[in-house]
Amino acid sequence: MYPTPPQRAALLEQCRHARCVWNLALEQWSMWTRDRGPTPGYVEQARQLTEARAAFGWLRAGSQTGQQQALRDFAQAVKNFYAGTHRRPTWRKAGLHEGFRIVGPQAGRVEQLSRKWARVLVPKVGWVRFRLSNAIPEAKSYRITRDRAGRWHLAFATIPPPIPAPGTDEVVGVDRGVTVSAALSTGELLTCPGLSEREQERLRQLQRRLARCRPGSNRSRRVKAAIATLLARARDRRKDWVEKTSTDLARRFDVIRVEDLRVAQLTRRPKPKPDPERPGRYLPNRRRAKAGLNRGILANGWGLLVQRLEHKAPGRVERINPAYTSQTCSVCGHCARGNRESQAVFRCTACGHRANADVNAAVNIAAGRAVSARRETPPRVSLKREPQHAASG
Repeated sequence: MYPTPPQRAALLEQCRHARCVWNLALEQWSMWTRDRGPTPGYVEQARQLTEARAAFGWLRAGSQTGQQQALRDFAQAVKNFYAGTHRRPTWRKAGLHEGFRIVGPQAGRVEQLSRKWARVLVPKVGWVRFRLSNAIPEAKSYRITRDRAGRWHLAFATIPPPIPAPGTDEVVGVDRGVTVSAALSTGELLTCPGLSEREQERLRQLQRRLARCRPGSNRSRRVKAAIATLLARARDRRKDWVEKTSTDLARRFDVIRVEDLRVAQLTRRPKPKPDPERPGRYLPNRRRAKAGLNRGILANGWGLLVQRLEHKAPGRVERINPAYTSQTCSVCGHCARGNRESQAVFRCTACGHRANADVNAAVNIAAGRAVSARRETPPRVSLKREPQHAASG
């Protein structure tokens, strides 16, 4: 979106109202005790919002639709938390969580101006121009957000149709890594683009400059904005790579097999390890090394790639147990720790098979192999599915 300066101020005001309503609802929910009875639901909180709008002029000046949808979003977040699918709702912070949602007839006030430009009538703001990345869908709601780099985005709530299977009965295995973002069982090595060396040096300089800035000063805000611009550039490149890669895999293969990895647990901060030589202190290098590994995992989009694959190819993505897939030979099935000479080289100590280590693991994933902790040799499985013949009556 490309709002004018007065429109940007009005949009930020709507974001502040939605954030305030969310935080008030979260405060009510957090203060719940068993002796007070159930916490207010969406209907009760909507009634309280009406009373608050009548009492406070600054809240009444905002869009009631955006404020009510903040309550609906919070109710859905609580429901997802109790269902065990999402984490606990957290506080929304200024500069980090900027956005609101519009639903109902107001969401249909969109006009296309040209092949690439359109405009939307935002309540309490007016007509705002935005650039089209896709055709305008038939959606009943849209969400306006602002990222840390100061860019405004408009997203329509619609579910695109899944990509049809090619019907070739081909199976592909995807091995995710840090050095190689995704290795396919076909031998392809895919790398997620990130910041260039020059951009990384620029980022380090900005981070050093930020460390010398006074907190809350104008200089620190300018440096933070420059850092956010670089990080947004890397995030955009990662999302673009994930979208193109997931679309290509969904169009080329009938079945896509990936490792069943828990990315949230893998990138969790490790517990401090006590230093045996200095009682009461901890080893400093363990967290530093784990932080570097976490940055590498997140920079390669492990979780986002599988998520988009499941969206574009529903029912065709299979999760395989990753146990010992990188130590098992894809030719003879021999499993040993010494098979993997290095990060990139795999050489079987039994049959002498030599290949790229990531590609060898991807072949095992495509075959659906998983070795138990007792290092049993798995049976050989064909990469292609056998045609299923109808049973004779």
